[in-house]
Amino acid sequence: MIEQAHKADLPAIADLCLRSKAHWGYDAAFLEACRDELSPGADALGPGLVVWRAEGIDAMAQVTVDGDRAELEALFVAPESIGKGLGRALFRWTLDHAAKMGARSMSVTADPFAAPFYERMGARRTGLIPSGSIAGRMLPRYEIPVPPPMS
Repeated sequence: MIEQAHKADLPAIADLCLRSKAHWGYDAAFLEACRDELSPGADALGPGLVVWRAEGIDAMAQVTVDGDRAELEALFVAPESIGKGLGRALFRWTLDHAAKMGARSMSVTADPFAAPFYERMGARRTGLIPSGSIAGRMLPRYEIPVPPPMS
């Protein structure tokens, strides 16, 4: 069910990211301020941008790798699919992809509502960093070791 994202998927991915963020009660002004940051462009296409496709695009993840360090750029699950294990499966996929690309650790900047998920996945909080969309908003930053590839 995890597959490479294609250019034609980008509008649906952007919609999914905004719907997922809205699930946590953010208002329209907040979501509009985040729109550009949450909408992957064509430059994001590549082996690190994947979707979970079942009933359309139900979840997405994007990871980039630079040497021995990876960055989880995004991981969003459609509100109607939250709690079904898609986030966990995609998170594991990002770790495996990062390992195959040579990464030994992965960093994550999390929405505060997603922080408990990353902690359950084994990520360790390392601090706070400024939001790229909302002036004055600070977001939790996490680090997780990348285990050897599964295959």
